[in-house]
Amino acid sequence: MSDLFDTTTAAERRAATILVDRLRSTEPITRADLNAAMVEGYGGTDADGLWTQRDSFEILEHVLAHYLQFRPYPLGSLSDVAAACDLLDRLPTQTVRSEDQIEWQQFSTPVDLAAVAVLLANVQTGDVILEPSAGNGLLVAHCRDFSALQLNEYAPARRARLADVFPDAVVTGHDGATINSTLADAPRPNLILMNPPFSRSVGLGADAHAAVRHLQAALRRLQIGGRLVAIMPDWFGPNARMRDLFETTLRDVSVRTSVRLEKCYLKHGTSIAVRLFVIDKMPGTAIPATIQRSSIRELISALTIHERGPLGAPSAPAPKRSSSPSLFRAMKSGRAQPRPYHAPVRNNVLPVDYMPLDTPAPLLEQVGVYLPYRPSRIAFDAAGEHPTALVESVAMGSIAAPIPAYVPNLPERTVSERLLSASQLETVVYAGHAWDQFLPGKFRPAKEGVGLEDAEDGRAYRKGYFLGDGTGAGKGRQVAACILDSWLAGRRRNIWISKNEALLEDARRDWTALGGLAADIQPLANWKIDQAIPLEQGVLFVTYPTLRSARGDHSRLQQIIDWAGEDFEGVIGFDEAHEMGGVAGGEGALGKKEGSQQGICGVLLQNHLPGARVLYASATGASDVNNLAYAVRLGLWGPETAFSNREQFISGIRKGGIAAMELVARDLKALGLYTARALSFAGVEYEILRHELSSEQIAIYDAYADAWAILWRAAHKIAYREEAVMRRSAA
Repeated sequence: MSDLFDTTTAAERRAATILVDRLRSTEPITRADLNAAMVEGYGGTDADGLWTQRDSFEILEHVLAHYLQFRPYPLGSLSDVAAACDLLDRLPTQTVRSEDQIEWQQFSTPVDLAAVAVLLANVQTGDVILEPSAGNGLLVAHCRDFSALQLNEYAPARRARLADVFPDAVVTGHDGATINSTLADAPRPNLILMNPPFSRSVGLGADAHAAVRHLQAALRRLQIGGRLVAIMPDWFGPNARMRDLFETTLRDVSVRTSVRLEKCYLKHGTSIAVRLFVIDKMPGTAIPATIQRSSIRELISALTIHERGPLGAPSAPAPKRSSSPSLFRAMKSGRAQPRPYHAPVRNNVLPVDYMPLDTPAPLLEQVGVYLPYRPSRIAFDAAGEHPTALVESVAMGSIAAPIPAYVPNLPERTVSERLLSASQLETVVYAGHAWDQFLPGKFRPAKEGVGLEDAEDGRAYRKGYFLGDGTGAGKGRQVAACILDSWLAGRRRNIWISKNEALLEDARRDWTALGGLAADIQPLANWKIDQAIPLEQGVLFVTYPTLRSARGDHSRLQQIIDWAGEDFEGVIGFDEAHEMGGVAGGEGALGKKEGSQQGICGVLLQNHLPGARVLYASATGASDVNNLAYAVRLGLWGPETAFSNREQFISGIRKGGIAAMELVARDLKALGLYTARALSFAGVEYEILRHELSSEQIAIYDAYADAWAILWRAAHKIAYREEAVMRRSAA
């Protein structure tokens, strides 16, 4: 072991030496003793600005971790925890918190709770131990006789102290929620002890599900058959509000022990209740009943230390042999038993395998003006059919998509558990295929208007993809899948734009269904318009009304652009993209109208982020030319096209009517930039129900019709009068 605190300052070392001597005695350490040690070590008081009260508690925890390395009491059975309780009673109560402590959720594990956690972990001599959020090392300080120790701590000051107390450990400084990827090159641990931050995440700030993120990452990192002991927030349990998240997180593991403690953090300045879980990474039975106590002393007698299981993949039970049938007794066939489907324990990110088809898949039998939908150029190895049959128009179905080259990477269960159908996976493939291409030429945003102008020193603009599926085909799930593919490729900033705030929960539903957490999607409304967005990674949810809003010199559009950065390459998902349909203006019921602000802002967002992967999702994509005027990434106008600009495109297609729009849609599909499917009504039965109006209902309807006729005539009189006045004035 290294010299005491050889990485700290001389002042800290002097204060720590005094506190170590105090710990080695049997005397309590009071607040006055702690302050006296700090004054002597630093040569002045906290009033002089030499140290803070929070500094004194940090040094005390550091001293305590170092002291526990010398094994001041045996820890071989649960009865030995009483000594840890006695040690905790000797310590002063931490009554002061710093901004950094709150920001990073730095609430260390009390020594008595740490002793219980280590005993329940049942440490073995060959264990590779990981603590993902190690703090000052109080949780792992009780561990003895193991093979290797990995400590991860995000806060630099605490990380330096860990290296001092545990010189043989591998100390890293990653976000604990990402350790499965950031520690990929390190030996995989078979024992994890963790006390994660409960409500703050790196890059997200306030995050109600922070602890679950850390737990999920730790479970993925843990070897199969390994053990994890976790201190979790009180809300993480099988209650009504969090049951789905709780059961999903612990779906493929065995919970050996479940504890709820109410007042174990009093010495650390808070009365919050916490839960303690002992989890083995192997399939198991139902979660045991929760043991509830108010203190560690009360808890000890109710606990059992469970044996550790073998490491490696769990073996399947041997099949039961049926006895030979007898010729002398009646034979009765039993009911066939269903064969349960067991999802794989792992959920690795894997390429989505498919086979390109050199010859397009044959068309299925036409029904009316529709063809049953099938992916025309690819066949997936494991994906299932869409839950409801899909169709597309004969005009679209007769066009085959190009052979794609892009292979998405998604969590294994996305395919194996059929969270996405083959048709939905096809969208992810073709969206990625489109995003690997760029529009011809180089451009920069025009100084006026919403156009792009050619520029030799400009930038190439990435092509976009249009998802034109009808209601019920799962557009939201497909938007989430495209963002997830981008997320897993390392592009951790993405933008989801939708119609209104109510659709935030729909977006979160689709995202969590694919394995994300609801807190990954954060609404822009969380931050003021003049505030820089502190979200380091996540999906920014924006509504179209919010996108167009501005106040003074500040606008939401510029706020989003600043957050994304000029090198942004994430996904911009324009859900309900027809909300931007008014960007080109045109003729309305009351005459010519200007372009809509939210459409203009949507186009400007695309213009200022040339590397963005733009996804348009709308069920009315090819119904009106205005619904394509905002789709600047489809290459419908500009270099190497028949139209030099948007205005020519709109004018030309509008003259051609719906037939021209159909040709545009067919060409886009042939280029791999567009798809449009709808739910089939095959098998749907309907009948006409006729309601006979009563004489009273007829009278009410007639009265309303007469009233409307009066209003209509009055409105036209006003219009004629205004027209006459205008003519008279013009004369």
